[in-house]
Amino acid sequence: MKRFIEGESRNQSTLFPESLDDYVREDNPVRVIDVFVDELDLVKLGFRGVKPHATGRPAYHPATLLKLYIYGYLNRIQTSRRLEKESQRNIEVMWLTGRLMPDFKTIADFRKDNGKAIQGVCREFIELCRNLNLFTEAMVAIDGSKFKAVNAREKNFTQAKMKRRMKQVEESIDRYFKQLDKMDRQQSSEHKDTATQLQDKISKLKKTMKSLKKTEVEMLKQPDKQVSLTDPDSRSMMTGGKGIVGYNVQTAVDTKHHLIVTHEVTNACNDKNQLFSMAKKARLSIGEESLKVLADRGYFKGEEIFDCDKADIKVFVPEPLSSSSQAHGRFTKQDFHYLSDSNEYLCPTNKRLPWHFSTEEHGKIMHCYWNRAACRECPISSQCTTGKERRIKRWEHQNVIDAMKLRLDQNPDAMQVRKETVEHPFGTIKMWMGATHFLTKTIKRVSTEMSLHVLAYNLKRVMNIMGIGALIEAIRA
Repeated sequence: MKRFIEGESRNQSTLFPESLDDYVREDNPVRVIDVFVDELDLVKLGFRGVKPHATGRPAYHPATLLKLYIYGYLNRIQTSRRLEKESQRNIEVMWLTGRLMPDFKTIADFRKDNGKAIQGVCREFIELCRNLNLFTEAMVAIDGSKFKAVNAREKNFTQAKMKRRMKQVEESIDRYFKQLDKMDRQQSSEHKDTATQLQDKISKLKKTMKSLKKTEVEMLKQPDKQVSLTDPDSRSMMTGGKGIVGYNVQTAVDTKHHLIVTHEVTNACNDKNQLFSMAKKARLSIGEESLKVLADRGYFKGEEIFDCDKADIKVFVPEPLSSSSQAHGRFTKQDFHYLSDSNEYLCPTNKRLPWHFSTEEHGKIMHCYWNRAACRECPISSQCTTGKERRIKRWEHQNVIDAMKLRLDQNPDAMQVRKETVEHPFGTIKMWMGATHFLTKTIKRVSTEMSLHVLAYNLKRVMNIMGIGALIEAIRA
């Protein structure tokens, strides 16, 4: 083969370097993994098997298996069987584990049995980032994203899906019975085989109906009236206009370096009750007394915003426009101005709506305002209400919401910063995961899996920010 770069013959004798360390450069990421795990207190974190038994077959040290997992998630190798193969052929893994080659069952059991400890390792790296002063702005963006669980949509039932499925089974049974009646009337011997097949189908459908009724009983016992058969903790959720069965993963991301400062795996179908809990965890991780939080409209809930305000957490959450008045071309609540001095509202025609009474709705104290006389004389009342007068309700802590709206007006780029900050980690991690997302079942094991993804993401970010050599020195310091 002339005019091409030629390789060596496979039969040529080759002298490889004597030391395995010669194959791993000083700026190789595996050196960061090695140093980071060696500096951890595995006993304090709660890893099993750190202190070996006096008798029995020797086990693998937890540090070895932890290094293997971190390397795997850092390089998009998440399954125990693939990690087993890598330990047998990958020079970097051989260097990292000391040429140990655990089998896939040992690797899988390590992740299963050390879930809390692995989540603790993720928090340890966040603490390291805090000590390196990587969270100086005290501002995070919070968001949630839906991740697929190991549960097909056909194996998840809500009340509506259960009703549709039972109806389909009943219609199929009725159709087969009608076909059997037709064959009986014809009394043809050539239809005997077909009749037997139909009876078998009917028998199977009856068993399916019996199973569905049993599942329905279990479904109605659940608080959200939903049940998943493969992964019992997963839930049906809407994302991008489509339904998936999965988990709602919450993250808080630092706006300066885009590091995930905290995360949580939930099976809540929306984000309305997640703001305060995630903000508290983010503040604890960053180590600041005050914190600024950016979030999208899905997190808007008065009680959550009020709790954040009491805890000295300044949130930036736009209010969703859920009123039907705007859709019908009428004035919305935003067109009415509140006068705090007189406790009145000023309508678009500059008429005052005084306070009349207070009431409790869904656990919230609401103040009611209206001016019936002014509405009767108003020439544009049809643009305001379809009733006798326009009534405005105000939450007792509405001043907190108004203050937040003012902060948003003063920071018009806040939502763009939120989008640029928190969307990138989700996109990166989902690309690493592939089409199937989570590989384990139940929220406990899925949380462990997510912690490994977050740890791998943060590791790669800090290596890019500081450099491998500087990070190794910081870990050892």
